[in-house]
Amino acid sequence: MARDNTRDRCRELRWRRWLQQQQRSGLSVRQFCYQQQLCPKTFYTWRRRLQQSGHTPHFLPVQVVPEPPTPNAVTIDIVLEGGRCLRVAPGFDPHTLRQLLHLLEKRCQFFFSLAFAFGKA
Repeated sequence: MARDNTRDRCRELRWRRWLQQQQRSGLSVRQFCYQQQLCPKTFYTWRRRLQQSGHTPHFLPVQVVPEPPTPNAVTIDIVLEGGRCLRVAPGFDPHTLRQLLHLLEKRCQFFFSLAFAFGKA
């Protein structure tokens, strides 16, 4: 008995999916059924049956929340010349860090080239 219920539920879900696909496709029922190798009469029967059942799936809005950093996550300290320290906490934005490091490298290269030009390197 449970197997029949499972089979019926699977069949219903399959037909719901086909009904949704047909609506999204923009094709007529006949064209869609031809493409999917479905019988149009059966398509209409299932559409009527599901509309009459009044059961429509409901979707709830979902909000994705970033995970908090794990307690054992490591903080990275980047020590700069002059004793300044750049602290990178867990959960940082990698793109922003990449841009910052690129900027710092360019600045270091600039000062190194100045020191070299004046014979202080």
